[in-house]
Amino acid sequence: MGLKRPAEDDPSPTGKVARARIESDHDLAFPNLSHPASHPPAFQRPSQLLTFSYSPSRVLQFDDSALRYFVNPPHGADLNYGYENWTRRPEERGRIDGLLSAWSRFKKSLNGQNPEIGAISWRGVITKILTAPYEERDVWELNVMCVDGTMYFEEHLSDAKLKEKSDLEPRHRLQSYYGYSFESYCTSSTPNEHAHHASGSSSGTSGAVGWGGDVDTNVQWCSVVKTKLGDTRIIIGGEVDCVRGRYAGNTDNFVELKTSLSIRGPQDEAKFEKKLLKFYFQSFLLGVPEVFVGFRKPSGYLTTTQIFQTVQIPRLVRGKPGAWDPNVCLAWGDRFLSFLRNIIRGGSRGNVWRIKFTPKTGVSAVLLDDVDVKDVEGGEDRVGFLPRWYWEEMSGAVTYDSEVTAQIRSEGASSKAGTVVVPSGWKI
Repeated sequence: MGLKRPAEDDPSPTGKVARARIESDHDLAFPNLSHPASHPPAFQRPSQLLTFSYSPSRVLQFDDSALRYFVNPPHGADLNYGYENWTRRPEERGRIDGLLSAWSRFKKSLNGQNPEIGAISWRGVITKILTAPYEERDVWELNVMCVDGTMYFEEHLSDAKLKEKSDLEPRHRLQSYYGYSFESYCTSSTPNEHAHHASGSSSGTSGAVGWGGDVDTNVQWCSVVKTKLGDTRIIIGGEVDCVRGRYAGNTDNFVELKTSLSIRGPQDEAKFEKKLLKFYFQSFLLGVPEVFVGFRKPSGYLTTTQIFQTVQIPRLVRGKPGAWDPNVCLAWGDRFLSFLRNIIRGGSRGNVWRIKFTPKTGVSAVLLDDVDVKDVEGGEDRVGFLPRWYWEEMSGAVTYDSEVTAQIRSEGASSKAGTVVVPSGWKI
């Protein structure tokens, strides 16, 4: 069944647009993995636009206060350490407000230029999209809006899904902590590795050797990049774990930190090579050149570490039975974006679409009705899932967002931290 009429042509008695949930046959079939793309779409090397930090109180700041520097972790580090002091950020809807604040700030540096952007999203969502051809288990859903030709993506998490993520059983919660603990051992607040390890902890207090400080997942340092997949220009934001050496204002020395169980045989090796798919794209999408992996025992003790150069990761699996192919992922991603763009463009600016991916089946797209859109808004001041201030800014109702202004004012005395430099080649 196709769409009977555009949703915006169904006025309600109040004069407002009334949207009816329309079940449609808008489907994108799962790709054929036995016939990889002969001409995969081009992917432009990511170019950084700006960075920002989240403070312990979850305040967005346009500075590098949350930046961490890589240090080598001690051999045999106990990843269980500090678990009882873990400040865990509550599970929440996958809002893109912080990314939109950064994009809004950057656009003001373009002196009136209005680049055509095809999509804006957090890295995690684009990773889900690109790796979908090899996803065998997890169903995922997205909310998508198209405003003035730009598609906005947020991960859709139902209340039940949020509760499931919050109520992890103790064993799984501890395993998720191991990754954060590894980050603490591998990072310092200064680029001085010797001083970090000499003190035993970044704060100089007693603790495990090499410990970088108690884990607080509210604190994040994020990078925003521009890139291009096929004909679609994309703005992507994501957290960066640390940099190797001093930060030079680009992605050249970014490091992604990962943990994995030690490889004890062919079966473990095959599992790890499958994990490398997400390791690869998470880094590839932000222009991160290095993935530093800590291998651990089931008990949480670090056994060894290994450096993987991002561009070389696909070669490690090439030619092996059941191996993943990044070209298949890029071709699928290009098809996915074209599929969505052809469906949702031209509708009402406030339309919200629900995109559902099912492994081995493909993708379906449904236009949400008013009831479901209200659920997406979650009782917050939004149009769909876009914050009201951003919507009004796009509509020309305001010239500058007061929330962003307040954040800028809170940056402190350093004007350098708030400087936005337009990268060369912005006009793609």
